[in-house]
Amino acid sequence: MVSIARKNLFEDLPRFMVAQAGIMFAVSLVTIQTGLLEGFGRSSTLLIDRSKADIWVASKEIRYLDLTLPIDYERLNEAAAVEGVELAEALVLRGAIWQQSTDGEIDPVRVVGFDSGGELFQPWAVQSGQVSELDESYGVMIDRVDQRNLNITGIGDTAGLNDYPAIVKGFTQGIRSIVTSPYVFTSLENANLYLNFPRFDDADPPEFAPSLNPETPIQFILIRVDADYDLETVRQDLQLTLPDQRIMTTAELSQLTRAYWRSSTGVGFILGLGAIVGIIVGTVIVGQILYSSVSDRLQEYGTLKAMGASDWYLYRIIIEQALWMAIMGYIPGLILSLTVGAWTMETRAIRILITPETAATVFTVTVTMCTGAALFAIQKVTHLDPAIVFKS
Repeated sequence: MVSIARKNLFEDLPRFMVAQAGIMFAVSLVTIQTGLLEGFGRSSTLLIDRSKADIWVASKEIRYLDLTLPIDYERLNEAAAVEGVELAEALVLRGAIWQQSTDGEIDPVRVVGFDSGGELFQPWAVQSGQVSELDESYGVMIDRVDQRNLNITGIGDTAGLNDYPAIVKGFTQGIRSIVTSPYVFTSLENANLYLNFPRFDDADPPEFAPSLNPETPIQFILIRVDADYDLETVRQDLQLTLPDQRIMTTAELSQLTRAYWRSSTGVGFILGLGAIVGIIVGTVIVGQILYSSVSDRLQEYGTLKAMGASDWYLYRIIIEQALWMAIMGYIPGLILSLTVGAWTMETRAIRILITPETAATVFTVTVTMCTGAALFAIQKVTHLDPAIVFKS
């Protein structure tokens, strides 16, 4: 049986190569679309997942990470005073306008203001420069991936940020979200100046950024719970202390953000649709190739049947062909997907997340796709009359 299946598979090499190309395309499409969907979810919660906070305090009206109302800075001290809170830090996350210094072209960015000496949030993967330099007036840090789009050639370049100077002090590598504008990291004080003090054309920029006051708007308070206290108990106490705020664990905020982008937008639907299209394309191609292969060898199958071969014996030949096609199409398809994923991550910081679970799922889908396509060819053999052997 093995020799017959392999002989049928490799006898017509051009047909075999067309089939493998189709399967490889289908595997790549399904893998990339699935990886994009998974990477998309991870990308939307990048800042959340990489923080060291146990609890996030936000406005009650929050929809997801990037859509929330401000809260007063004075809430930070109130949260820090709750028993069991080991550390509390403020985080600013708001949109702003980046203006290139050469031609004045503008781009949307997301300003991330944080405590540069804090512990709960720090930019990671810092490639050059020091985070402490962001405390200097107008000091900012951007990602290497956004360097070209924001027209920055190196450290020390200056651009405009909400009509104030922005001096690049360093670069990160790979901190990029598919769903938002480029991140611009800076200190809380600089973020306060950029976002809360509109500058008029005839006004000189201040030498130092103003200090934060109790009414300064921030977006989040990050909380680390003391190891000797129960997280849920501390969260309940925080809710009693701050009844007009929403208290969430890091996992809850991450889930809220992912659910918004997958369910409230068409992204999840589009990526899932692409994967379904890949499966359909692969099934049609494999089904057509196997059906043609069986049709061309009806007399051979009729001979086997006339010699006493059971229908199941013939079915196994066709199914084995389908399995070989699945395996030999899956491997190059997966390699191609990993290559594309590495390229998109390096050039655009777009993560195509292909986990072992994803690879195993796609392999199962590929085998199911090919064996399902074999059913079309099996139907041809099912109704085969052994007398066909004696027909000219």
